[in-house]
Amino acid sequence: MTPRIFTRIAAAMFSLIALGHAVRLIFGWHVKVESLVVPVWISWIGLAIAGYLAYEGFRSSMSQSSRP
Repeated sequence: MTPRIFTRIAAAMFSLIALGHAVRLIFGWHVKVESLVVPVWISWIGLAIAGYLAYEGFRSSMSQSSRP
C-alpha cells in the first residue's frame, strides 16, 4: 500500500467519523456508555478534530499525488 492510498483511506475514515458527529448534532441523538450519558458538546469537539484530520489527510494525499 502506497502512502498516498493509506492517507486517502485514513482521511475517508476521519470523514465518516466527522459525519457521525454531525448527524448526532443535527438529530440530537443521545449516547450512553454503560450508565454515563455522553454530553452533546463532546460531538462539537469530535467534529472539529475529525473534520480537521480529514481535511489535512485529503490535502496531504493530493500533494503526494503531484510528486514524480
